[in-house]
Amino acid sequence: MKTETKTKKTFDAVEFMRQRREQISKDIEGMTPKEEIEYFKKKAAEFNKRDK
Repeated sequence: MKTETKTKKTFDAVEFMRQRREQISKDIEGMTPKEEIEYFKKKAAEFNKRDK
């Protein structure tokens, strides 16, 4: 008979995504569609620059 051992999570991806989604929703609240597009373009550029 095998026993299962559980490892403790060091990173919870689901919780992380929920937090990010909530923060983005707060950031773009009240923006026009054009402003939202610029927001996401800026964030993508920051990410790509950091990722290199």
